[in-house]
Amino acid sequence: MPLRIIFMGTPEFSVPTLLALAGAGHEIAAVYTQPPRPGGRRGLDLQKSPVHQAAERLDIPVLTPVNFKEAADRRTFRNFGADAAVVVAYGLLLPEEILSGTRCGCYNGHASLLPRWRGAAPIQRAIMAGDRETGMMVMKMDKGLDTGPVALARSVPIHATMTAGELHDRLSEVGAKLMTEAMARLEAGELPLTPQPQEGVVYAAKISKEETRIDFSRPAAEVHNHIRGLSPFPGAWFELDIAGRRERIKVLGSEISQGEGAPGQVLDGSLAIACGEGAVRLTRLQRAGGKALPAADFLRGTPIVASAGIA
Repeated sequence: MPLRIIFMGTPEFSVPTLLALAGAGHEIAAVYTQPPRPGGRRGLDLQKSPVHQAAERLDIPVLTPVNFKEAADRRTFRNFGADAAVVVAYGLLLPEEILSGTRCGCYNGHASLLPRWRGAAPIQRAIMAGDRETGMMVMKMDKGLDTGPVALARSVPIHATMTAGELHDRLSEVGAKLMTEAMARLEAGELPLTPQPQEGVVYAAKISKEETRIDFSRPAAEVHNHIRGLSPFPGAWFELDIAGRRERIKVLGSEISQGEGAPGQVLDGSLAIACGEGAVRLTRLQRAGGKALPAADFLRGTPIVASAGIA
């Protein structure tokens, strides 16, 4: 028989898994997601999460508790009588009463090859660190932070120019298929669980505002990885004097280039920038309030002369 599942997720990354599970014939008893947040052009309208919107299109009940501190919220969860909970980028730590609140437990779709990159930002951290490979894992959740036994895994290569946005989309697709396979195996009573190794644990801390600024004193490969690891969000950036005013410029694309100079020095007319070692070429940029543009288009409206310095 198909499983009765509670789905827990919030961003666009989670939506393909919800759709895949529903499409596989499982009964989605309820969807839990983060409460609506201020959004819109002025930040005044409450915006439902992508998972919330997808659940409404599927006519699935949606719950948005701020946390599970209230006994009534924990009781409501248990009363659904679910076989399992599937968690993909939900955004809340789950108390033990929720972890044990279904017949078979909670299963998390996590975007790394555990135990490497446990935590909040595994996609960005993998690229920023220069990893050549990452993947998706289905893990049975326990009280720790991404420490539970692993059921299934699929690796995904990280190409030299791949951005966090591109990797996000690929892993979201892989994760949907992997979780659907995991729930089919759970339904058949054949889902394996393997404890994570104790060696190789690395934590993927949330990206802080302070670390998004580009440091051109670092080697070119590290600068390139930093830029693509933060593209398209939150975006790596530098500052530039434009018409006598200091302005922040986001860099959403780059490539390794040739040349030497003082870190931050513009080396030519197509935005090759000197780094601590080597150089990077900035290929896609965005001014505050403007559109993201290829470098050639950006330079038509915002000339940056060779030999200038950016910081």
